[in-house]
Amino acid sequence: VRWMMYWIVFALFMATETFTDLLISWFPFYYEVKMAFVLWLLSPYTRGASLLYRRFVHPTLARKEKDIDAFLVQARERGYETVLRFGKRGLNLAATAAVQAATKSQGALAGRLRSFSMQDLSSLPDQA
Repeated sequence: VRWMMYWIVFALFMATETFTDLLISWFPFYYEVKMAFVLWLLSPYTRGASLLYRRFVHPTLARKEKDIDAFLVQARERGYETVLRFGKRGLNLAATAAVQAATKSQGALAGRLRSFSMQDLSSLPDQA
């Protein structure tokens, strides 16, 4: 559980850091403070990640639990529908390509067979 709390808090930190780096990276000792913060999160003595998770992240997730569950159900349904739609489209494309290839090859074979006349066929030596 301790590592789960750390990774959740660290992921949130990394997501916010993307924007804060653009805004305040010019601040003196910014990178040193950032490194110290990550060490504070990770340290088993300070338990910074557990503190932040229990004080801020968990209450927020508990308040939004129904919304998150509804979003996950909706995302699962949309994902299933999308997979079905693309699967049908892919099968249709493959079937069309197979029919076109068969039609083209059949036409080429028929054209080649038409080029032989009965005279050409009778002049072939018998191989009995």
